[in-house]
Amino acid sequence: MARYTKVITGLGAVAGALGISALNWSFDVSEVPEVSENVLAPRFSYSCIKSDLAQPLDQGGEFSVSVWNIYKQQKDNWRQELERISQDSSLVLLQEASLTEELKHYLDDTSWKVRMANAFKFLNTPAGVMNLSSVNAKTTCAYLAMEPWLRLPKSALLSEFLLSNGQTLAVVNLHGVNFALGLEEYKEQFNTLKSVLSKHIGPIILAGDFNTWRQARLDVVDEFANSLGLVDTRIRRDRRIKVFGQPLDHLYYRDLTLVSAEAPETDASDHNPIIASFALQ
Repeated sequence: MARYTKVITGLGAVAGALGISALNWSFDVSEVPEVSENVLAPRFSYSCIKSDLAQPLDQGGEFSVSVWNIYKQQKDNWRQELERISQDSSLVLLQEASLTEELKHYLDDTSWKVRMANAFKFLNTPAGVMNLSSVNAKTTCAYLAMEPWLRLPKSALLSEFLLSNGQTLAVVNLHGVNFALGLEEYKEQFNTLKSVLSKHIGPIILAGDFNTWRQARLDVVDEFANSLGLVDTRIRRDRRIKVFGQPLDHLYYRDLTLVSAEAPETDASDHNPIIASFALQ
C-alpha cells in the first residue's frame, strides 16, 4: 500500500480548519482510496468492500437519512446529538468523523453497520467520511480528492443498497474540497463520481458537506446534479450553516419521493444536520 508521511507547519487559520492547535503536524496519508468496515480495530483495504449479507434499506417502502458534519467530535455533547438525529434513521452520513476511542465506544454500543473512508491519519487516528446504516450495503467504495493548498485529501464514499422493490439505491457521502481559489480540483472531485453514477440505473442520494461557500461552487454542484437528474431537497426549518450567504451542506436525490426534510439547530458541531425521509416510487 502506497503511503507517505506529511509534515505541515501551520498557520492559525489552517489549524482552526483542522481542529488542532499544534504548529507542526505529522499526517499519515494514503496515496490510494481506503475503506474499512471494522472500525473497532480498523484495517483499511484498497478502494471497495462488498457484502453478501445485504438486505433492503427501507422498511415498508420508506427510510430516513441523516447528514451531519460531526466536527471531529470536538464538542462534548456530540454523542447525545448523534443519537438524537439518528434515532429514526436507517442511514447516517457523517463528514469529518475522527475515529477516536470515544467514537469507537459509541459504535461498539450500537448495531450500526459502519463503513469509513480513510482520508488521512493524524496521531494514528483515521479521519474521513463515515456511513452508519441499519443494514449492510452491497458495495462501498472510497474516493479521495486532494486539497491543493494543504495537500491533504477530502474523502467520499459511494455505496449501493438494496431496496424492497428490487431497485438498487446509490448513496454518495461527500466532503467537498475546500481550500482552493479556483474550481479545477472541485470540479474534478465531482467528475470522478459522475463517471460511476452515470452508469447507475435507479435511485440516487448525494449528500454531505460540499463546502459551497460561493456561488461558483454551488453552480458546479447544480450542474452535476442536473446532469444526473438529481433534485435539491426542499428543507423546512432550514437552519443549515451558511458562509457568504450560501449553505455548505446539501442533500440531492433521484427517483425517490421526498416525505419530509428539516435542518434543525445544534450546538454539538459547527454544522447543523439535515434529516430527511423518503418513500420508494
